[in-house]
Amino acid sequence: MQSHLYETYQSKAVPLLKEKYGYKNLHQIPRIQKVSLNMGLGEALQNPKAIEEASKQMALIAGQKPVVTRAKKSIAAFKLREKVSIGCMVTLRRDSMWTFLDKLIHVAIPRVRDFRGISPRSFDGSGNYTMGIREQLIFPEIDFDQIDQIRGMNITIVTSAGSDQESKDMLEGMGFPFRK
Repeated sequence: MQSHLYETYQSKAVPLLKEKYGYKNLHQIPRIQKVSLNMGLGEALQNPKAIEEASKQMALIAGQKPVVTRAKKSIAAFKLREKVSIGCMVTLRRDSMWTFLDKLIHVAIPRVRDFRGISPRSFDGSGNYTMGIREQLIFPEIDFDQIDQIRGMNITIVTSAGSDQESKDMLEGMGFPFRK
């Protein structure tokens, strides 16, 4: 079962990119390779239960069990020791990636308060796009009464595009609501 967003990519974004950049081969056209969700939890040092709660919420949002990330080295100023759990992350590919992006664009982002569009300046120079979300409540799977604390997360969209402009054109063609 293909996602609505994948069909939009095939029907709108691919022809738009072919026309604008003059690709001769189908494999030259940029595509989304993976989507990575990352939640850093500084509060996990004082509250070990925060990792469990954040993992449950991220599993609901992504539809996949997250991996708990650990500190690589000790930092005394932050009272952080090596190998202490400090966050969780999920990498989505193929169908789960398209389903998540569809839900993000059409359901979650419109629920952001005072939303004026996502920033067009969050590209990394290699065609990948990263956006931050301040609260997990914008996702419909999260029940307001069940959360212990509002947490944010980073969402990184990794593309095969050679430049930021190609990637931006592809995402706009798929319906990403960029700020003008």
